[in-house]
This record gives sequence, C-alpha cells and structure tokens, in this order.
Amino acid sequence: MRWITLDAVETALLITSFVAVMMLLIEYLNVLTMGAWRLRLSSHRWGQYLLAALLGATPGCLGAFVVVAMYSHGALTLGALITAMIAASGDEAFVMLALIPRQALLIMAILVITGIAVGVLVDWLSGNRRTSRPADCLALHLRQECACVPRGQLLRQWRECTAARGALTISLALFLAALAAGRLGPAGWNWIRVSLVLTSAIALLIAATVPDHFLEEHLWRHVVKRHAPRVFLWTLGALIAMQLLTSVLHLRTLSQEGKWGLLVAACLIGLIPESGPHLIFVTLYAGSALPFSVLLASTVVQDGRGMLPMLAHSRREFLLVKAVNFVTGLGLGGLAMAAGY
Repeated sequence: MRWITLDAVETALLITSFVAVMMLLIEYLNVLTMGAWRLRLSSHRWGQYLLAALLGATPGCLGAFVVVAMYSHGALTLGALITAMIAASGDEAFVMLALIPRQALLIMAILVITGIAVGVLVDWLSGNRRTSRPADCLALHLRQECACVPRGQLLRQWRECTAARGALTISLALFLAALAAGRLGPAGWNWIRVSLVLTSAIALLIAATVPDHFLEEHLWRHVVKRHAPRVFLWTLGALIAMQLLTSVLHLRTLSQEGKWGLLVAACLIGLIPESGPHLIFVTLYAGSALPFSVLLASTVVQDGRGMLPMLAHSRREFLLVKAVNFVTGLGLGGLAMAAGY
C-alpha cells in the first residue's frame, strides 16, 4: 500500500508539473502576442481538429495534457478536445508499436480519422461549444502593464527578488534537475524526456526574466496558487483509486467471456483515466486471444492519463467527454465485430 501511494504521488507530481509548465507557456505566448494566437487558432476550425488529433495521437500523455491545457483556457472547442482524446492511446501506444507495429499504425490512423469526424459532429451539434469554466489566467491589461520582456529591469528584479519569483524559479530548477537526472519521468533519454526537459527549461527562463506584474498576476496567483493544487489533488486521488481498483480486478478472466461481453468490458475499462488496465487488451491481442474489434474499441475509449487534469477543471465536462468516447468506441468496435474483425 505504501509503495502504491508513493508511486501515485510521484506520477501526480510529474503530471501536475507538466500541466503547470504548459499553462505557464500558454500564458506567456498569450501575453507576448496580446492574444493574437488564440484568435488565429479560433478562426481555423479545421486547424484545431488537426492539431488536436496530432497531439492526441502522439504516444504517451504529453500531447493530451497540452490539449487539456489549451481547452481549459478556451483556446479549443469541445469537439477538438474530444478529437484529441479519441486519437490518444496514452502509454499503450508505445506497447502497441513494440508488439504489433503494423496494426498499431492502422489503429492510430483510424483513431485520428474517427476523432476528427466525431469532433466535427460534436461541434456541429453543440454550436462550437467551448469550456463553460474558462480559466481567467489569460486576461490582458494595458500593454505597458502586461509585458513579457523587462526592458533594463532584469538585474533590479533579482536584486529585489520577490518571494513568488524565488519560489517559482527554485521549484522549476529542481523539477528540471530531477528530469535531467532521471529521478522523475522516463529513466532513459527518449523524446518524452527531451520534451519535458526543453519545456521546463523554457519555463524556468520565463520565470527568471518576466516582469514582476506578469509573474505575480499571470503565473503565481493563477497557475501556481489556483490551478496546480487542484490538478495535483484530483490527479493523486484518481491514481490511488485506480491503483486500488485494478489491484483487485482479475482482468485476464475477461478473455474467457463472450466476445460481445468482452467488447462492453473493454469500453467500460477504457473509462478508467489511467495507463495500465488497458494494456491487458494489447497483450491479449498480441497473443491472438482477442479480436481486433475489441482492441480498437478499447483504444478509442481510453486516453491513458490524458484526461486526469480535466477532473480539476470540470468534472461535468470530464464525464461528457468520456461518455462521447464510450459511445464512439462501443459503436465502432461493434461495427468492426459485426464485420468479422
């Protein structure tokens, strides 16, 4: 039990830190461009779907976290968020690419196409709905008050360093050091570790150089004090609950059930916002003990840990996205099973 909790704390810390870093970068980009990037993205609906699908299809959960951060700030529509979560397979994508590379590429292509189609349909039905609880972090003030680059003030800012700047800079430096040393995140140098290190280094540079107003108002009060604790607590609680649940489930016995019952079970387990329980379907399919349709349905519904930050943002929207994914996975998997796959 102790090790389960420690592992959950470490994972929750990693997820929360990355989400906070992405929020910091989005905030910086918004102020730097005076909101132009959001207006540009909002005006290109198909660009939203394509970006969300590509980020979601990226193996691992980082791309999904980026989409959640953008959605929570009102930069993406609900349909774009659903597109990303249908396209996402979390850490299971790495296992599929290793065990069944040809089928994995086929599944990824199907997920991207399905995600875009469902996302377009959802936006059409909902009137391009965005989050009902947009983060107010992206508020803009007068340009002279809301700047990103301090002109001739950098040394003065550090001579008169505020507690917020010191705490945020030290925290980011420690997080970056832990990533570089392999104490957090992947143990080896892969693209995930490189991405984490690069984004964290940029965030550290931003925290060390932005003016006091930007740091206090946009980073410390909104990102650090408001969002980060909620993301951490909800993520930690969900991880502990999921680990306790999966420790008592005997998932391999599902393969002995009827194929239609197995299809429903795969979709239900896909609702779990965690990487791990879904791996059973990948390994069973790789061992020829599972039809393709069940694996397809599982990958449509599940999104690894990609939706965990949404629990902190809006439980209602979390459940809405999961419901749409469940119906999509069950329907697509059922069609594939009826066709003999």
